[in-house]
Amino acid sequence: MTGSFTRPALLCNTQSGSHDEAVRDQIAELCRTHGAPLVATFALPDGDIPDAAALKQQNIDLLLVWTGDGTINAAATQGAGWDGAILALPGGTLNLLSKALHGDRPVSEILTDALQGRARRSPIPTVVSGAGTAFITVVAGPATRWAEVRETMRQDGLIEASRAAPDALDEMMNAPGVRVGTDGKAYPAVILTPTAAGIRADGILTEGTGDVLRHGLAWLGGDFRDGPSEPIATSEAVVLESDQPISLEYDGELQEVASPAKFSLGTSAVDFIATA
Repeated sequence: MTGSFTRPALLCNTQSGSHDEAVRDQIAELCRTHGAPLVATFALPDGDIPDAAALKQQNIDLLLVWTGDGTINAAATQGAGWDGAILALPGGTLNLLSKALHGDRPVSEILTDALQGRARRSPIPTVVSGAGTAFITVVAGPATRWAEVRETMRQDGLIEASRAAPDALDEMMNAPGVRVGTDGKAYPAVILTPTAAGIRADGILTEGTGDVLRHGLAWLGGDFRDGPSEPIATSEAVVLESDQPISLEYDGELQEVASPAKFSLGTSAVDFIATA
């Protein structure tokens, strides 16, 4: 179980679609009532994500990261060398890391448990490559185009998303797939998940109309892992290959790497708080 925290700080994004001033006030009030008032608030996009030096300078021992998965990733990366802990709170679109650490619970319950010591503190497994570090999941392959459709739907609505969907479908079904190793089966996408036992690689399945529909709904609904898939391997390192550059979704952020690409199991440089 965790010890008591006395100098928490908040990282939030006031321009996020899920930002709610009432919840922000609730966070501040919960900290006050538990004898640990916020010593700083880092509000994006006007402010900056604090690095280890900024956190040490203010003697912050707990960083409440109430944002999306991509910002949690950035905060944990920039906090390397700081001896405090991160509490990931659901403040984004998917909130996959928060759900993994706390279950699907509201901010108030998670924060109360953490402040009252009903939690565990430890580093978490990660996936590391030349493209960066993922704290939740790496999705690799042409099916990641569905992430663009999901973002279009979030920003511009269902009609605009429906115009982008055919291109994503074509990419998923017809573009060169991704293989684990040179001779492996090609998949529209391979999902890499860090676990204590190693990186778990799962290949998504699109063997019929039903599979394709379920994948589209899974991506648009938020969690791509809900679509049909099959296990490939679990190991300390995974090499992905394709006949074209490999599209990636890294903790919700899109990028591209050359083939082949090596992914290794790592450990976060900062501790996280888990209440589940």
